[in-house]
Amino acid sequence: MSDPYDEEPEGWPCVASPRVTDLLSDPLLPAEVFSAIVALTVAINETRGELPGSTASETWPQQRRIPLGADGSLGLAEYVIAADADPPQIVLTRIQLY
Repeated sequence: MSDPYDEEPEGWPCVASPRVTDLLSDPLLPAEVFSAIVALTVAINETRGELPGSTASETWPQQRRIPLGADGSLGLAEYVIAADADPPQIVLTRIQLY
């Protein structure tokens, strides 16, 4: 029987930038927005950043944008796939709310 701690995890960590951390710490942030951001980080982790519906920058393909909330009703999120980092990770860099 293999030890589950010896296996490489499927996803990559999704970490929040200081700007996003400040937003998540805001007590006035609506619960719907907080939940959407947390759900997004889980989806980013599980797909290693290759989310359906995300768009890549033409000049910097590691940077992605994705609508936040149902049909983008809450805003837009930006993240960077740092596949060459040790360990590989994704950084949620900015949330633009509508």
